[in-house]
Amino acid sequence: MNGNTKVKACAAAMGLFLAAGCSGGGEDAERTGAGAQTPVPATGAAAQVQQQFEQVVDAVLPSVVKIETNQGEGSGVVYDGQGHIVTNAHVVAGARQIRVTAASGGSALDADLVGAFTPDDLAVVKVDGGSLKPAAWGDSSKAEVGQMVMAMGNPLGLAGSVTNGIVSALHRTVSTQGEGDSQGSTIADAIQTSAPINPGNSGGALVTLDGKVIGVPTAAASDPGAGGAAPGIGFATPSNTVKRIVPQLVRTGEVSDSGRAALGVVARTIVDPQSGQRSAVAVVEVTEGGGADKAGIEAGDLILSVNGTATPDQTALSSVLANMKPGDVVTVEVQKPGGSKEQVKVTLGQLPGDN
Repeated sequence: MNGNTKVKACAAAMGLFLAAGCSGGGEDAERTGAGAQTPVPATGAAAQVQQQFEQVVDAVLPSVVKIETNQGEGSGVVYDGQGHIVTNAHVVAGARQIRVTAASGGSALDADLVGAFTPDDLAVVKVDGGSLKPAAWGDSSKAEVGQMVMAMGNPLGLAGSVTNGIVSALHRTVSTQGEGDSQGSTIADAIQTSAPINPGNSGGALVTLDGKVIGVPTAAASDPGAGGAAPGIGFATPSNTVKRIVPQLVRTGEVSDSGRAALGVVARTIVDPQSGQRSAVAVVEVTEGGGADKAGIEAGDLILSVNGTATPDQTALSSVLANMKPGDVVTVEVQKPGGSKEQVKVTLGQLPGDN
């Protein structure tokens, strides 16, 4: 899965159905009589790894919460001792009511939305009262492919669930599709993991074996051929992005320093009415004084590519820009209303907050 990846965000808006497959006895019941298999206790390195997993779960799970809204369920991670909780923007998008329950149980607490930054799919909610334990946030730039990790959250409504796997890849650029009140996001530097991520895991914790949160599970890859999620391919927003965006949301409810590049346009995808294929991005509005404006890009122009990478839709454009920084100079190919094409140099600005 090289390059940009379209994925499905993993908030849950469904119930959990369990198949009736439990045995009531007979040959499938546990054997405790003569001839029963002798238990084999874990020893050596295996015992150490098992013990470490247990210690990490004991340490981190109290910092993971279940988030319920009037639209569905998701997860969250306690950010500080003042009741601020990090989750995904799509988990709380359009929510009229938000309630938080600790993974260890207890009474649900009412929460208020502090702010959200949709491009990175991050949001902060706040509860008053309770005794929630802040998580320890790690440095995602030190993550290594092959590193063992655990995903903690609320998959399918099962609060306090833990899965494990490895860091499968780093520096992915993934795009989630808009759904309901969620606009969809394009996340740069995402961590790919084999730890299973299911609906409801969104907003939870991707944790290393030293008990540090290095990512927020956000989405699972979908397999168009199978018509569902691709097993063992999930993505998390890196903790360093959380540490850049969340403090701003906590302070003001908005993001003024996103660190994300922007052309300085409002655009929409053009779809060919005959083929149904997406062909280009049309400029609807140009930000006065922005990079596109200074380069001569106008409303009505079509953006065909950036630095030679085709931009047949807004997702492709967002994916290209997600890997760039404000101040970068890029070559943008545009098509004018009359049909002529030209290449212009654009100095990228900064993507503003969406609050």
